Amino acid sequence: MNFIGKEIDDFQVNAYQDGEVKQVTKKDMLGHWSVMLFYPADFSFVCPTELGDLADNYEEFKANGAEVYSVSEDTEFVHQAWHEQSEEVGKVQYPMIADPAGKLARFFEVLDEDAGQAYRGVFIIDPEGKVRSYTINDMGIGRNAKEVLRTLEAAQFVAEHGDQVCPANWKPGEKTLKPGTKLVGKI
Repeated sequence: MNFIGKEIDDFQVNAYQDGEVKQVTKKDMLGHWSVMLFYPADFSFVCPTELGDLADNYEEFKANGAEVYSVSEDTEFVHQAWHEQSEEVGKVQYPMIADPAGKLARFFEVLDEDAGQAYRGVFIIDPEGKVRSYTINDMGIGRNAKEVLRTLEAAQFVAEHGDQVCPANWKPGEKTLKPGTKLVGKI
């Protein structure tokens, strides 16, 4: 299934953040950009490196008007225990969503039903709740927060400047492209 342009469904889940359990809903994701990062499991191996990398870059995501949400099939209480035990995960300030019933993972089609774990999916969602970018990796393939951030910035640029597109490795302030016949065969 193609998720580009698909609006996220209504949902209500618990999340661990800043020492507390709170609820997160679709409404909480509207009005700003959101990055949902699915991962297989707490107390694992690749996952803390990814969550720590996102934590190290969290201020840049916030500076770009985006909230980060990590999501696994673990409960909010397991998130709390992991946050308290792991040095890497202890840096996390963004909401750690609990999806033990798999509702979000099923909606985004990242749930490995046999394992009861989510594949490594990243979904960049615009302020209207529509998916603008996504990637899904197998369980053992970690992601890079800087590339997720770069993709978010490109999605934001294209949303604001619909007549321009971002080439490979584009970063804010760099030259973009304006599609048209003048570019055909020139790149």
